Amino acid sequence: MENFTFWNPTKLIFGKGELEQLKTEVPLYGKKVLLVYGGGSIKRSGLYENVISILSEIGAEVFELPGVEPNPRITTARKGVDICKQEGIDFLLAIGGGSVIDCTKLIAAGAKYEGDAWDLVVKKAFAKDALPFGTVLTLAATGSEMNSGSVITNWETNEKYGWGSPVTYPKFSILDPVNTFSVPRNQTVYGMVDMMTHVLEHYFHLEENTDFQDRMCESLLITVMETAPQLLSDLESYQHRATILYCGTMALNGILNMGYRGDWATHNLEHAVSAVYDIPHGGGLAILFPHWMQHNLAVKPERFKQLAVRVFGVNDNGRSAEEVGLEGIQKLREFWNSIEAPSRLADYDIDDSKLDLMADRAMENGEFGNFKKLNRDDVLAIYRASL
Repeated sequence: MENFTFWNPTKLIFGKGELEQLKTEVPLYGKKVLLVYGGGSIKRSGLYENVISILSEIGAEVFELPGVEPNPRITTARKGVDICKQEGIDFLLAIGGGSVIDCTKLIAAGAKYEGDAWDLVVKKAFAKDALPFGTVLTLAATGSEMNSGSVITNWETNEKYGWGSPVTYPKFSILDPVNTFSVPRNQTVYGMVDMMTHVLEHYFHLEENTDFQDRMCESLLITVMETAPQLLSDLESYQHRATILYCGTMALNGILNMGYRGDWATHNLEHAVSAVYDIPHGGGLAILFPHWMQHNLAVKPERFKQLAVRVFGVNDNGRSAEEVGLEGIQKLREFWNSIEAPSRLADYDIDDSKLDLMADRAMENGEFGNFKKLNRDDVLAIYRASL
């Protein structure tokens, strides 16, 4: 286990009816509030009206940036930055899922930066300051509500990158499971795949003496797998929505990975795919991750064996670590198939015509991955296996 310092300043406010906490949280940061949100779902559900009512009650002056995309665009973030600078915004409130929150993070940092916000994404500059912001979460998936990371797409150049800064943690995040009732089945599935891959990206590392961290990861995976079929049979179950919502936050708020660095190569692989084809992030991960696992099984077979035995109940008697690990990979694929996650790039009508472009995007910053460094040949091999 490596030395580490854990720090997470986000206040997590969880449970039914906790939207009322906006009355005490928002006034701490000012009067001029920019609402950032996506499509019309928050208006259909009544959440938008409830937020507006509360902000009106506390005397906030409200500005709005609707239309944040599922893979949030730099063009949309720039619009938000312009509003912040022109109107002297004090505070931003993201209402939505991870994409809305990711976009809000860039707006908050871009509003305090003199250049183009894209500079922060491509690491031409580092965000040293940001406007304060909070979130009202409506989708269990990315964990962006309690971390400092963000992923932004430049559609004009087919680039999609992750970035972050210590100044881009939300000040608070309100998680009411009721606000996720309206999430459709396919998006619910993508969200559960996303949080599971976050845990798996943590899990595949090369450090020793991480027994407790391993058990936390394994228990979260088992919890999601046990809850998923129950939730998908009753999408308005408060109990199951609450469990999955909490799991999504815990999967990527820093608690699981104290003392080691996970891999994160598959996220880079998927970002390159969705930068070119604009597919759902969770769908891309469901396709790619088992192929990344199979490609890297020989790196540390015992790690794959441990996952297979502890999480998927694979029998290891008289079998090699490679054999047990491979069956564990197959069990993961079978589970994702059982909840109707995609399994091939062909499910999104993706063929081999743009493999080189995707590889170019994935290799933009050179070899990547912490469990095993992937080169261009590795990237192409995983993409081809995923077709």
